[in-house]
Amino acid sequence: MIFVDDLDVCVVMASSIKDAAIRKPTYLTTVVGVPPMEDYYLGLASERIFLPMIRKTLPEIVDMHFPAEGIFHNLVLVSIDKRYPGHARKIMNAFWGLGQLMFSKTIVVVDKDVDVHDVSQVAWIVGTHMDPLRDIQMTKGPVDDLDDAADLPAYGGKMGIDATKKWASEGYTRNWPARVKTTEAAGRKAADILARLKRT
Repeated sequence: MIFVDDLDVCVVMASSIKDAAIRKPTYLTTVVGVPPMEDYYLGLASERIFLPMIRKTLPEIVDMHFPAEGIFHNLVLVSIDKRYPGHARKIMNAFWGLGQLMFSKTIVVVDKDVDVHDVSQVAWIVGTHMDPLRDIQMTKGPVDDLDDAADLPAYGGKMGIDATKKWASEGYTRNWPARVKTTEAAGRKAADILARLKRT
């Protein structure tokens, strides 16, 4: 009897060597397409397994996430404990030089108080913290062989986005706005009012 587990590993259970012979070979593969596909879960496992090891080299990393929409290496979200000017760019360059993370096409770096697993929150932060002329770093390097957007096989463009709060030592001369957050009581009151409006 043959079983294929979630990691596409063929497991043969046989009562004898004769029973283990496979007369019709099985072709094992991972089919990819519009996410989320089965490989998404391998990506989630990879980010959790490798995060502690990456922190050994880059201890300022709070968390990282490879969202399904980015198919592992096309979009990497990283939160850091920012300690000095240009810190986000250091993280981008470190990732592009660190093992399989070299294939990361787009890296978004945010502050430690941003939940990188909440893609909507990250999108809001990028939209409000990033100035395209100041905060985007473009470079070239190795990309995935399957990246059809690249001009050349396995070599193409990369983009890093610094969506951290900017400091005066980074040339930011204005006051950074405080983040306004709705209290739980105000949220409940708004939900009650909305529910009443929907009934009428």
